[in-house]
Amino acid sequence: MRVAAIDCGTNSLRLLIADVAGTTFREVQREMEVVRLGQGVDRTGQFDPEAIARTLAVTQKYAEIIRSKGVEKIRFCATSATRDASNRQIFIDGVKDILGIEPEVIPGTEEAALSFKGATQELHLADGPFLVVDIGGGSTEFVLGTDKVDFAKSVNIGCVRMSERHLNSQPPKKAQIEAAIIDIDAAINDAGVSVPFSKASTLVAVAGTATTVAAAALGLSDYDRYAIHLSQISAEKVHEVAAMFQSMSRAEIAALGYMHPGRVDVITSGALVLSRVMSLTGASEFVASESDILDGMAWGLAL
Repeated sequence: MRVAAIDCGTNSLRLLIADVAGTTFREVQREMEVVRLGQGVDRTGQFDPEAIARTLAVTQKYAEIIRSKGVEKIRFCATSATRDASNRQIFIDGVKDILGIEPEVIPGTEEAALSFKGATQELHLADGPFLVVDIGGGSTEFVLGTDKVDFAKSVNIGCVRMSERHLNSQPPKKAQIEAAIIDIDAAINDAGVSVPFSKASTLVAVAGTATTVAAAALGLSDYDRYAIHLSQISAEKVHEVAAMFQSMSRAEIAALGYMHPGRVDVITSGALVLSRVMSLTGASEFVASESDILDGMAWGLAL
């Protein structure tokens, strides 16, 4: 069955078209555009009209791709920013008009379960239990399990949210970093109450923050998803990369060959979140996975 999954996060809008049959998964097309739907939501509690317009314009582009590829089933999931926005119905109605399906505003627990499904599909069960960490734009999910989710928690420490709340200069000031760490650590410790980090054998990190940190740690000149996928990055390297981003100007970050333009102003906060995750979970390394919530959605559509 040919399926299309669209993940609408706080920072990016992503599309995956795949052929799924039984245990066979073949990627047909994958797209990602930074739309920053969650711009200002942490401060105002509402979507900015320009952010909605940007996101619907890319949704229209994705709809045309979907039609051209003969897709049989579509699923559109919206996460943290849409959960928080009081005027979300305007956006939901816009998506429905374009795609002809009802977009789902999924809770953090379902977001976590879908990320876990996508991230662990290619891993060996013997390497579990897995702690899957999904650092998004608005929230970060922590999911623990081996062949299924046993524990999950979503907390509001995404890279866009932390940038808007704390790290609003580049390079950030020491006081901004210290305030962000207090916020981030409190959220991670809160997640640790629900998710027993110490039971994990392997930490898997998914989404753009983690894969960009992996690209930096691997010393890549350009973004190479095949080199990044399933690479193992030490905690020491994560801390080094986080400190590097904290010391750079916006122009220096933008000049990095592996850096997506839409991630330039949020990678410092995202890398800081990942660095604090490594410290507070005690993990010595993480496995970077290019498979995440999109892949989990696609697998689920074929059931």
